[in-house]
Amino acid sequence: MVYRTLSAEDAERFWNLLNQLDYETKYMLFEPGERPKNLPKTESLIRYSVEVDDFLLVAEADNKLIGYISAQRGMLNRIAHSAYIVVGILADYRGKGIGTEFFKRLNVWAEEKGVTHLELTVICENEAAKRLYTNSGFEIEGIRRKSVCVDGAYLDEYYMAKVKQIPVCPGFFSD
Repeated sequence: MVYRTLSAEDAERFWNLLNQLDYETKYMLFEPGERPKNLPKTESLIRYSVEVDDFLLVAEADNKLIGYISAQRGMLNRIAHSAYIVVGILADYRGKGIGTEFFKRLNVWAEEKGVTHLELTVICENEAAKRLYTNSGFEIEGIRRKSVCVDGAYLDEYYMAKVKQIPVCPGFFSD
């Protein structure tokens, strides 16, 4: 198992991973067949992630991308300490510690970059993902009621976050 960052040359392989995840799980945002194959846009997403110092990591086995985790930081100063997380792992590779390793590496990145608020959403019925997130230090902060429609049914999502306490906000100066 290899964990690594992406380069623009990985765009088609990354798109293939995302597309396969769309077919394998109902818990990702795109429905099967809904994701447009726009490789320049995928390349741009990868380049942007590198340029702005966001977090985008993949797991690779047998020369195949099998999972990813991304953390997109807030672009404005008031939310630059915060990042939104998305993670996906192919069905054949779930339950093998990949998600746990992703979150360990995410925590190192967050510490290095001064990111103190990590957040994500998860479909309430997705027990495996909730367990991974809880074991990684995330807590449920609220419920987004009927926030997604899957297979003709509205589903609720948990809003989860991991918050590292720091004494003072960066940029806050007292007299």
